[in-house]
Amino acid sequence: MKEIYEPKFVESLFDRMSSSYSNMNFITSFGFSERWRRQCVEEINIEKGKTVVDLMTGMGECWKHILKKSDKNSKLIGLDFSTEMVNRAEKNKRNFKNSSIEILKENVFKNSIANETADYVISGFGLKTFDDEQLKKLVYEIDRILKPGGKFSLIDVSVTNSKILKPFYMFYLKNIIPIIGKLFLGNPETYKMLGVYTEEYGNSRNVHQIFDKSEFEVEYVEYFFGCATGIKGSKKKY
Repeated sequence: MKEIYEPKFVESLFDRMSSSYSNMNFITSFGFSERWRRQCVEEINIEKGKTVVDLMTGMGECWKHILKKSDKNSKLIGLDFSTEMVNRAEKNKRNFKNSSIEILKENVFKNSIANETADYVISGFGLKTFDDEQLKKLVYEIDRILKPGGKFSLIDVSVTNSKILKPFYMFYLKNIIPIIGKLFLGNPETYKMLGVYTEEYGNSRNVHQIFDKSEFEVEYVEYFFGCATGIKGSKKKY
């Protein structure tokens, strides 16, 4: 399974899904993906005049929630390494003409964001594409770019622990989503990979453990019976 975490594999996968990813997310989650993004951002109460870094920004699906309280002194930096996702993010940027948005087409582990740039770090649905070693590198990068006292909130779709929901959820993940993917892309295998990542990921407990060993104060968060989970926290002040 190691190859599914290789950056080139992940980049190619999201390039292929870019044309339908937003609609697929919304439809296959019954609209919950949008709600979860909003909840993820609201976990840290972003203030005006601050700098927010949106890692694995995709097409900028979290931006409208991030920029809700923005002003002329606020800045958003969106980072993603998928060419097609970044192209769509550039188009999405036009919807926020009064906001300061910088888009970086870079790998999160080799990014050009300066040390202690961000007041806040957000990431929606990017965690599951990382293995443990990459997650440890992610800890380092978030620690590096966050200011002391800065806050972060990360979320991803997860496998529910509900005994009632879980059998239906897994059947849906493994069988129905690939069919919907075929309708959108004519290729069920592409969206089948989202189920593979999600099953391997499980939930954000492992992410919480990895982050909890760092210079962060961190908390585990569940959404809708654990169908999405995440972590939120802050960087300790010196």
